Parts: sequence; structure tokens; C-alpha cells
Amino acid sequence: MGAVILGASFDNQEANARFKENENFPFRLLCDVDKKVGEAYHAGRLGGMSPVPRRITYIIDPDGSIAQSYKVKDALAHPGEVVDDLEQLMRESESSAN
Repeated sequence: MGAVILGASFDNQEANARFKENENFPFRLLCDVDKKVGEAYHAGRLGGMSPVPRRITYIIDPDGSIAQSYKVKDALAHPGEVVDDLEQLMRESESSAN
């Protein structure tokens, strides 16, 4: 579909590498150890003294705007939901281009 899929984690490179290997995670995983990306996207919740990441997905359109956001509740069903929405957004984009 031409989408770029990135993950972001508050963990360091070593922890992310272990996660990718252990979970067979096929996507690029960014390290947000200073939590600035998480804060900018409101993807952290307070847990004790520091933010704890929330599982949130964003579809960002080619113009850089957030087209859709999701608080992930069901990790197994979530990819299908995102694909459906990406297909819808692509149809809408094609319609507006014609």
C-alpha cells in the first residue's frame, strides 16, 4: 500500500534490538529515550515518576497531518482495522484527485 510503518519505544537500542529479535518484529523501531516524541504525540501516561508508553497508532498522511489515531485495545485485530482505514483514505484521496 506504500505506507511506511515505524514503531517508537522509550527503550534504548539494546532493549529494542532484543524485542525485535524475540518478537520477530518486522518494522523499524525508533528509540525515544528522552520521551520527546511520546510527549509530542501524547503517547505517554504517568506511571510513577515518569511517563509509561501507551500503545497508540497514528496514520500520518503524505502532507504530514494525522489522518487517524487509535488507542490499541486488541493487538490482533488492530492491523486489520488500520489496513481498512488506509484503504478508505486511499479511495478518498483518489476521488479528490479526479
